[in-house]
Amino acid sequence: MRYRGTTDYNHRQPPRVGVLVTNLGTPDAAEKRALRRYLREFLSDPRVVEVPRLIWFMILHGIILNVRPARSAAAYRTVWTEDGSPLLLHTRAQAEKLQARLTAGHGDAVLVEYAMRYGSNSIPAQLQSLLDRGVQRLLVLPLYPQYSGPTGGSTFDALAEDFQRRRWLPELRFVTSYHDHPAYIEALAASVRKHWQQHGRADRLMMSYHGEPQRYLEQGDPYHCQCHKTSRLLAEALGLGSEDYQTCFQSRFGREPWLQPYTDETLQGLPAQGIKSVQVICPGFSADCLETIEEIGVENRDYFLQAGGERYEYIPCLNSEPDHIDALATIIDQQLCGWLPLSFDGDASQARAIALGSRR
Repeated sequence: MRYRGTTDYNHRQPPRVGVLVTNLGTPDAAEKRALRRYLREFLSDPRVVEVPRLIWFMILHGIILNVRPARSAAAYRTVWTEDGSPLLLHTRAQAEKLQARLTAGHGDAVLVEYAMRYGSNSIPAQLQSLLDRGVQRLLVLPLYPQYSGPTGGSTFDALAEDFQRRRWLPELRFVTSYHDHPAYIEALAASVRKHWQQHGRADRLMMSYHGEPQRYLEQGDPYHCQCHKTSRLLAEALGLGSEDYQTCFQSRFGREPWLQPYTDETLQGLPAQGIKSVQVICPGFSADCLETIEEIGVENRDYFLQAGGERYEYIPCLNSEPDHIDALATIIDQQLCGWLPLSFDGDASQARAIALGSRR
């Protein structure tokens, strides 16, 4: 095995703390070929699809990658911007604003990068960038408020795989979830209150989370429980009773049972129960993407209205709004406790190294 190292290290380089925020990823373009590359990487992850590898390989390469890329490309084209996918733009903006916020508090001691689990801006590439700039302590913050194996677990897998190939490893802290962090809950609540001020309240607030197979919960994945806790805390912050809100799960794939109730079926059934207006928020997504803009904002809106609903509103993700950046910065500062401030004497460090035979 060939080990990676830093490319231009010298003993005058001050040590820094690195913050790597990560998200799922995005294709490079809303085109069939780009979607095929992205889906092949994404759906090949054993954390994402827990099916015996040989069987899944035949299904993936024999059926899915021949059918789904064109369909997914068409969906992505409905949300694509001149600068790329919404998820990429929001994640990049989050990292930039976090860098500005942390620089204001800690100077140049903290460096922020963003990475994607799949596709471009990969975890290994962005990690290398941080280490090349002197990062010796690393905080990884996956932008998944609720932990699940296919998201936070997969992110740690990618990090561990990269670390296996490194000659030197930084100190590491990894945030598994922040589903019940007070700052995160308050940021969600503030976004709902802002929407209410502009549009008024609806009959029901729907809290829609990305789904996963039911058996993951039965095998010990805490995602389902963490989603419900987020919903409960958000409802409490908003002063909602149990009849005023509902938790549901979207984006199911395949034939096996997923976490229920399903968002689409729930919305289709509400008008018959006398619920004629709904507002939908997605507390499990830190940034708007295909699953929120198209699936929730358009597809599920149509389901509700066609079933007899009269008013449907999607409340956008927190994205890079100030309240969200405040919440993420609070989480980061708490995690960095004991790591800052840094002290370093570059001249003395270099002199000692040269005395021991170093070239710089």
